Amino acid sequence: MNKGIYIATLEPDSGKSVVTLGLMRTLLGKAAKVGYFRPIIDDQKDGGKDNHLNTVLTAFDLDIEYHDAYAFTRSEIIKKRNIRSGDILDTIITKYKELEDKFDFVLVEGSDFTGEGSVFEFDTNVLIAKNLGIPTILVASGLDKSRDQLMGSLHVAYNTFVERDVAVVAVVANKVSDQEAALDGLREFLPETVEVFTVPYMEKLAHPTIKEIVDALDGKVLFGEEFLNNQSGNYGVGAMQLRNYLTHLKEDSLVITPGDRADIILGALQANISSNYPRISGIILTGGLLPEDPILKLIEGLSQIVPIVSVQDGTFSVTNKVGSIKSRIYAHSNQKIETSLTLFEKLVPMDNLVERLINLAPGGITPRMFQYGLMQRARKAKKHIVLPEGTDERILMAAARLIELNLVDITLLGDENEIKKKAALHGILVDWAKLEIVNPTASRWFEEYVETFYELRKHKNVNMDIARDWMADVSYYGTMMIYKGHADGMVSGAAHTTQHTIRPALQFIKTKPGVSVVSSVFFMCLEDRVSVFGDCAINPNPSASELAEIAISSAESSIAFGIEPKIAMLSYSSGTSGKGEDVDRVREATKIVKALRPDLKVEGPIQYDAAVDPRVGRSKLPDSEVAGQASVLIFPDLNTGNNTYKAVQRETGALAIGPMLQGLNKPVNDLSRGCTVDDIFNTVIITAIQAQGF
Repeated sequence: MNKGIYIATLEPDSGKSVVTLGLMRTLLGKAAKVGYFRPIIDDQKDGGKDNHLNTVLTAFDLDIEYHDAYAFTRSEIIKKRNIRSGDILDTIITKYKELEDKFDFVLVEGSDFTGEGSVFEFDTNVLIAKNLGIPTILVASGLDKSRDQLMGSLHVAYNTFVERDVAVVAVVANKVSDQEAALDGLREFLPETVEVFTVPYMEKLAHPTIKEIVDALDGKVLFGEEFLNNQSGNYGVGAMQLRNYLTHLKEDSLVITPGDRADIILGALQANISSNYPRISGIILTGGLLPEDPILKLIEGLSQIVPIVSVQDGTFSVTNKVGSIKSRIYAHSNQKIETSLTLFEKLVPMDNLVERLINLAPGGITPRMFQYGLMQRARKAKKHIVLPEGTDERILMAAARLIELNLVDITLLGDENEIKKKAALHGILVDWAKLEIVNPTASRWFEEYVETFYELRKHKNVNMDIARDWMADVSYYGTMMIYKGHADGMVSGAAHTTQHTIRPALQFIKTKPGVSVVSSVFFMCLEDRVSVFGDCAINPNPSASELAEIAISSAESSIAFGIEPKIAMLSYSSGTSGKGEDVDRVREATKIVKALRPDLKVEGPIQYDAAVDPRVGRSKLPDSEVAGQASVLIFPDLNTGNNTYKAVQRETGALAIGPMLQGLNKPVNDLSRGCTVDDIFNTVIITAIQAQGF
């Protein structure tokens, strides 16, 4: 059974890192545990870590010790002179097999063709792939090559691997100027069984971050150290008068100017916050010159800043050095990593290939697989989600990620100027063209919404003035968007109470037919499984019939999200041993579930340990189909459920996605006011998936 894939390249700077990052994310969505291995890494100064190896381990939080993820450094291989020597290959195979035993699948990345010894590296990669017995993906760069040159080198490489009995399953032509021509060229010599992909040159990925520039120039950071991961775009020298220089600014421009040019420095900073000029990424002050004290004091008091760096070299020298920097992806390069992953998902759809490669049948669904599946499902049938709290920076960060990954369409509610100022203040890069901003009282739908709300609530003594007041409220306006079909779902609560979020939904979205109780679930992403916890957010003390309804709704939510429901009705005793009003209520609820839904596997009353621990489950309820393997856990009251999910989350590090509300005619979901950007991101995705079922 194949358990690995080898990524090999033909030359330096092929863009192999993008393929590695993207393929790793795809693999983590398909296999329970994925490892990463590099047979040979570059030597590092002062015993430091290999940047690319460290980036992959860190970005995906892989459970691998750094020294277990590689076999040799480049200098160690060169000293031994012969890669074919038994001890080298034996060590590489042994270390790979240790990871293969620990993980369901291992991504192996070949060497980088840098430094001394690069002449024989191609042959080395072929030899290692053959000895590991795993198929290969070839990656080559088309930058500064003609079509014939690129195809010729790939043809030779493909034949070399195949002639040595190494299966090539895919070829990636990267950094090409004409994707269609490259695709046609690959198909001329590759069999249909080999997947082919072409990726255009992405100038954005080639630009260095300000931190890389600081390191290359040995610069001193004067201001904006927290923004050193800003990615530079175009760069230019500020030598002309300010009024002329401003016309040359482009998005993410790096400003290079002598340190005594206060006019250029202040003008560039002002342009950065002006809606009439592009954003700049940083300012390099040359010649070892610093602005005078009053200017430094002025800059220090600004509310918005970019990195300002002082260097000793002259302007001409600095400009040449910046132009020669070869940018890399680092563990802290969040913007570049996200850009790489987005590029890969758009242009290199390897899902089918990975499905063929992974011949595994992991038990249950893992957190990685669950989260990957959520994004894939959301993307397949995009829904429109409204976020009422448009000025909250967490909402803006999550919205930027969601639209960049093309997962949902989003409407933010609030004043457009205020929202854009908040984004600029926190350095949040948002593609405003892909996102709608609506000010409720100024919208074209406002009067229609007022009239609709009045008609829906006039039996509750609501008049037109009251209706107009309520529709000015973002939660009511957002909910009305769903009611009128102008949005598919709503996520709120980052700055509002649960009652404020849910009340309008109960007033006119209302519950599904046959549902009397709106309840909630959390998807608890534990180390090796995903469990559904309900109800941990809405109902304080449900009756037996309400508890049964919560259980059935939670089971249906479980099925909708790909988790087989095995329902545990939790209590302080298991089976028939317990007595008392609380346990009797759970026992009665279990009977109701069995009567209403005989197709569901349900056990109750049952204690938490007996529900999730196979050994305890067998001991306490040996004949149960649920004990020891419960996936849906129903808590007897809100006090128990809320405290338990938080305890599990904090003590195990589990990711809690939710709460997701159940029972409404259209999806409305509530956030905690202490929510993180990831919480918002995940809640919007599950809301979009809920909307697909309506």
